[in-house]
Amino acid sequence: MRILMVSDVYFPRVNGVSTSIQTFRRDLMSQGHHCLLVAPEYVGMPYPDDADTARLPSRAVPRDPEDRLMSRRAVLDLLPSLRGAKYDIVHVQTPFVAHYTGISLARSLGLPVVETYHTYFEHYLHHYVPALPSGLTRWLARRFTRSQCAAVDAVISPSSAMADALRAYGVKTRIDVLPTGLDAGRFAQGDGARFRAANGIAPQAPLALFVGRVAHEKNIDFLLRMFVKVRAQRPDALFIIAGEGPAQQHCRDLAKQLGLQDSVKFIGYMDRNRELIDCYSAADAFVFASRTETQGLVLLEAMAQGTPVVSTAVMGTIDVLRGTQCSVVVDEDENRFAGAVLSVIGDPARRAALAGHARQDAENWSAGAMAQRLVALYEDVIESSQARHRNVLNLNDTDAHGKHMAAARRPG
Repeated sequence: MRILMVSDVYFPRVNGVSTSIQTFRRDLMSQGHHCLLVAPEYVGMPYPDDADTARLPSRAVPRDPEDRLMSRRAVLDLLPSLRGAKYDIVHVQTPFVAHYTGISLARSLGLPVVETYHTYFEHYLHHYVPALPSGLTRWLARRFTRSQCAAVDAVISPSSAMADALRAYGVKTRIDVLPTGLDAGRFAQGDGARFRAANGIAPQAPLALFVGRVAHEKNIDFLLRMFVKVRAQRPDALFIIAGEGPAQQHCRDLAKQLGLQDSVKFIGYMDRNRELIDCYSAADAFVFASRTETQGLVLLEAMAQGTPVVSTAVMGTIDVLRGTQCSVVVDEDENRFAGAVLSVIGDPARRAALAGHARQDAENWSAGAMAQRLVALYEDVIESSQARHRNVLNLNDTDAHGKHMAAARRPG
């Protein structure tokens, strides 16, 4: 099968969307499928792309300097070269330039199009357009979502909770729940001692970890306020925030206001194939409280390193945490969450018991199996599209035949 993917974001920009695209593409191609990715160019940030990645000119996004906005014209200029490649389907990964140009390419090529709904806009938009009332941003986000979903043949939701939310918005398009699988490389055992030594962390210091984009919608403020209560009981505890993003300075300032400047370390982005794995392995507990996560891949990555998880269960994290034996699921309450963290980092026997289940919990999310499910979805969408096309042709033929017979019966 030949797949054309279009995305407004990809590595070296580190986030869950980039990880999802990379994971699916690797497994699709390992299973013999061709997958061309159209993505923005990140000036001054080289990345070792494969031969089937087309980087296009882009410009900065206002209020979000990490992201890039592709040139719409540059995407559409690919059309002549795409015509001869005989693609089977278009897969749009993001809702900005990629959505509208992906739809245009699909229509010009006569192909069906699917789109993965990675971002929970109802919560996301309010943080980036704070001047608008929250009720208005919710209305805009839902209307925007309905409009975009109506333009594609199928929507892929990374979680059942997100699919339910889309239906509640009034989305009528077919929705398939398909999470991103965990790449086999995530299970390679990291060296936690090496990470601690490199970052000046004592071998026995209780260590909580958050990994992800440092953005308002990740609810890191809550984790910082919660950690004040952890420190009250365990003054030797440390909190690592690994990642970067538009809320980084805000979080640094809040940590200082809360008196946590000596116990919170902001690490930034790390090499995913060694440093990040070491970081997961070094932690005694992975903490997470995002309200907008459509899946929560970082939870799986932590589990794959044998790290217990303390998390709320909202949106996509519900699916990830359901049935796990390595996690402590808790409400978004500072006292309760802090108590759960303390129960893990302060009890070696409990921590070991949770850690003993973590890798097994993560193994239930095989990337290869998810890629096979994606191919089956593509095939079904293609078949449905071809059936609709045949029906339209038959109706047109019937209508034309009827008009011809009526004309033949007309006097004179």
